[in-house]
Amino acid sequence: MRYEWLDEYLLSKKGVTKDLQKDWNWVRYQIGGKMFAAVCLKWESNTPYYITLKLEPAEGEFLRKQYEDIIPGYYMNKEHWNSVKPDGKIPDDLLKDLLDKSYELVLSGFSKKQQRELLGISCCGTECGKCSFYGNMCEGCNECRGKVFHAPKGKACPIYACSVGSKKLRNCSQCEQLPCAIWRNTKDPRLSGEAFEKDIAKRVSNLKN
Repeated sequence: MRYEWLDEYLLSKKGVTKDLQKDWNWVRYQIGGKMFAAVCLKWESNTPYYITLKLEPAEGEFLRKQYEDIIPGYYMNKEHWNSVKPDGKIPDDLLKDLLDKSYELVLSGFSKKQQRELLGISCCGTECGKCSFYGNMCEGCNECRGKVFHAPKGKACPIYACSVGSKKLRNCSQCEQLPCAIWRNTKDPRLSGEAFEKDIAKRVSNLKN
């Protein structure tokens, strides 16, 4: 297979797990137990013969007309799934884009709260599991619906209130104003200006990767 980067690329995505479906001899990549990509292996050699992924029907149909190396999903629903020949001529950047879209399509099938939990981050990109207050002073942003320990009593953090409460977004990555004034107005007083900017950059990275 020419796309040697595929396994590492998919496993680098948040919340992704991998298994072997023995009955089919498929290596499956899943999020929340739902498959978004698979490498179909030949029985006799265990070498890839198709890379299968999900796309919006109109885009899948368009791409199949443009590239002979993209066909209707092998042993899958032909409207929503597409299979790519692993030794074909599909550019690497295009395949990465298609895999990203497949991941996003399957992820978007969960509720927004479930999406945040699967991604393992809060709406502002904080990795709650790495916070020293998690499980102690705070049960986590996703679990308490933004009513974290540092928010006004009985109210959600202003970032959560805006992103999830008002705009009904999965998280701030879907907002064109990221990072906005609300982010900067919720500075942790323990952080220096430089440390705060690094914290913002890290959280933006968590949301976009």
